[in-house]
Amino acid sequence: MSAEGTKADRLLRWEQWLARHEEPALNRDQPLIDPHHHLWDRGGHTYLAPQFRADHGGHDVQATVYVECLAAYDTQAPEHLQSVGETLAARTQLDLAADANCAVCAGIVGRVDLTLDRARLAQALEAHAQAGRGAFWGVRYLTAWDASVESRHYITRPGMLLDPAVQSGAAMLAERGMSLDLYVHHPQLGEVGALARAVPALPIILDHCGGPLGTVTLNSEGTPERTDRWREWVDALASLGALPNVHLKFGGLAMPVVGFALRERAQPPSSDELARLWQPYFEECLAVFGPERCMFESNFPVDRTGCSYVVLWNAFKKLAAGCRAVDLAALLRGTAQRVYRL
Repeated sequence: MSAEGTKADRLLRWEQWLARHEEPALNRDQPLIDPHHHLWDRGGHTYLAPQFRADHGGHDVQATVYVECLAAYDTQAPEHLQSVGETLAARTQLDLAADANCAVCAGIVGRVDLTLDRARLAQALEAHAQAGRGAFWGVRYLTAWDASVESRHYITRPGMLLDPAVQSGAAMLAERGMSLDLYVHHPQLGEVGALARAVPALPIILDHCGGPLGTVTLNSEGTPERTDRWREWVDALASLGALPNVHLKFGGLAMPVVGFALRERAQPPSSDELARLWQPYFEECLAVFGPERCMFESNFPVDRTGCSYVVLWNAFKKLAAGCRAVDLAALLRGTAQRVYRL
């Protein structure tokens, strides 16, 4: 069987698995902004604005933030400018969806190598800004590294955020009024704190709950149980609470590195089950950052391997059901709108 056929079969099984559980969207009149998703057309998997909007399933998604994922690079450009092709492609998706209710890619976070010399870094940031035409607001510099995890997509190394060249590049982002998204594993959160203190004017957004790594495992009955790494994550996250320039996206918990192994189940989870599983994470994140520095994210289509979009946002709404109305609005929409200046 060809590689394409294998990929197509896997995608079909994935869709069939997701279809085993459906539920209606809750609070359909509650507006939300999704501050973290990806789009791509590669390897036989097409997931662009039409597919993404179709996943919304009744949730009132008013705008979204596209985050880089090594897609649509311009391989004919100089190396430090190749990622501009991704920003251009994301901006094209925004233009194509101009007549839709949801402004897909209203904000764009691109990839730029922060270790570039000052002249090339300035050139790259300016090129992204021009390609984004008002939608490009920040950079994601992926630094997720841990000895226990193999990085398949990004060349990372320990201590990257402590590198003076990286901190200098981060300072240039602050000078230009841009933000910095970071995907790290939780043992690196101390480095995030060091960067935040070194560049206090830079808005830093932690992706995926600060990267809890192996914080749960499945026991012999298949029930998730916390590991010793849970306390590591809690303590490391708490150390960032006093740094006002650090924000957090709550999501990414369906990724395998967390440990819930959702995709290995015979049936996809319901929103009630996800809310129960993720409640301890939500309580810790909210206690550290508060609703004014915390926002829900889908991380689609990556987290789509564990649940549907409708189920995911139903779970988020259930997690925040006990919050004041003003705090719920911040978690679902307001914080993302302010941080990404949508």
